[in-house]
Amino acid sequence: MSNREIIETITARVQSEPAFARALLQQSTSLLLQGEPHTAKLLLRDLVNASIGFEQLARDMDKPSKSLHRMLSATGNPTLSHVSAMLAAISAHLGVEIQTRVKPAQSTYHSVMQLRETCRR
Repeated sequence: MSNREIIETITARVQSEPAFARALLQQSTSLLLQGEPHTAKLLLRDLVNASIGFEQLARDMDKPSKSLHRMLSATGNPTLSHVSAMLAAISAHLGVEIQTRVKPAQSTYHSVMQLRETCRR
């Protein structure tokens, strides 16, 4: 599948399946919080292209669309305030609210032991 076909598929799914758009937003915010900004930016770029569009996002953020394109490029380096404003505009466009949750991390050992216990049953 070519890059163009992938983008067309994402666009079609975002426009026809609101749950898919929400999942992209959720995954991109999770990636940001887990220290994976590069992948998060690329997902956000795809989501913006498929939903709100860079022109509308630029109007909402009062920034030039070219700057937003650069921020969400592979080499872009958006500030935290710009990322925050983007997420606010995208979530408003999708009609969702972003919430976070902090929970204790499971150690690898604990996960393996839990899996073993499940397999024994």
